[in-house]
Amino acid sequence: MSHFALTIIGRDRPGIVSQVTEILYRLGCNIADSSCSILGGQFAMILIISHPEYTDRESFGGAFAPLEENNLSVFLRTLRPGGEKHPHLEGELCMVSVYGSDKPGIVYRVTKELGERKVNITDLNTKLIGSEERPVYVMMLEAVLPPELNIAELEQTLKSLKNELQVDITVRAIESVEL
Repeated sequence: MSHFALTIIGRDRPGIVSQVTEILYRLGCNIADSSCSILGGQFAMILIISHPEYTDRESFGGAFAPLEENNLSVFLRTLRPGGEKHPHLEGELCMVSVYGSDKPGIVYRVTKELGERKVNITDLNTKLIGSEERPVYVMMLEAVLPPELNIAELEQTLKSLKNELQVDITVRAIESVEL
């Protein structure tokens, strides 16, 4: 079975998710994984989908034309076999949260420190909260620590960055739940 990465981007409005998923349902697609968010005033959605017969973008024909007619950008990429599978990641799952005054470089500096320590970022979200006069930048990272690194060591490593950037950085364990 072929798998595809489908990305939808456009000005946010109610009903986008319903419109996208109706098209996929009517085509006979399965949604294996998905994520959507509002970034600024733009809606962004990425889905990993499969279809038992479709093998490439041309197989979908003009199925996504109604989305494009509603000012949404649609990108479809065929995945190589295995590209749809969740990787098995060894190590402790944690949440890294960063709060502070908005300034350039926060995401880069924190993710650089994590990358240098082989921390695998599995989810990252940022936003501004607070008022226009006193905006607060918030970054939330879900990550998997390599087996040789524990949460206490990571917190200690990020301590100097916390002082340098003048932000609050916390790391906490996430308990995984098996269903």
